Amino acid sequence: MLIFFDIDGTMIDEETKVVPESAIEAVRRAREKGHVCVINTGRSKKLVDICGRWLEAFDGFLCGCGTQILMHGRELLHRSFTVEEGEQIIRALRHQRIDAVLEGAVDNFIERKGQIFHQCFAEYIALFEKFRYKSYEEAPGSFDKFYAYAGSRDRMDRFLEEVGVKLDVVDRKKGYFEIMPAGYSKASGMRLLAEKLGIPMEETVAIGDSSNDIPMIECAAVGIAMGNATSDVKEISDYVTTSVTEDGIRNALAWLGAI
Repeated sequence: MLIFFDIDGTMIDEETKVVPESAIEAVRRAREKGHVCVINTGRSKKLVDICGRWLEAFDGFLCGCGTQILMHGRELLHRSFTVEEGEQIIRALRHQRIDAVLEGAVDNFIERKGQIFHQCFAEYIALFEKFRYKSYEEAPGSFDKFYAYAGSRDRMDRFLEEVGVKLDVVDRKKGYFEIMPAGYSKASGMRLLAEKLGIPMEETVAIGDSSNDIPMIECAAVGIAMGNATSDVKEISDYVTTSVTEDGIRNALAWLGAI
């Protein structure tokens, strides 16, 4: 089987920021049995790299909601917004008063201090100050996706009408949105990787917990929701395992028969 794992809320507990040892060991055992285990995350590679050495347990990585694919250290795909697309996106964000982190494989970019529109977004990015964000001016041509706070769907719709770049949007709730180039998602990355590896989609599994995992869970032959998953993810899944801290990954792989 080709098994895809989300990171936040699936491998990593959202509150403690800890990866259970049972999850890492289960992934290793699944690989020993011949299964291919791949991270499939909304995080860009820069934000994946900070997660720690436990990532060595995996065969490969789908980063940035399908915009970058790496297997055993080799890059198979990387889609960044062009310079022109990036400039159009930044202009529309500013005009519509939408805050965003522009996420790239090497750097992340935010608006200059004093030009952030919403206090809740300022507090959000303050949690990640150690990443040393670069400015919007340096972003065009160097980011793959972005995470935005619009406050409402109406404001996001106005942005999409103005921007002039074809985009796919995931509503992350409470005014936040995750935005990728059109045609890119966790599901598109799964299909491409399965094709390159010669593994039929009938042998794919996806494990996740939140709204941006829905495309991959719907795409996989078997979809598994974490016990801490949102209700919309649980509703479309074939199986609901226990939560991250209750050995959810180990229990999911045991249910599959992968370990």
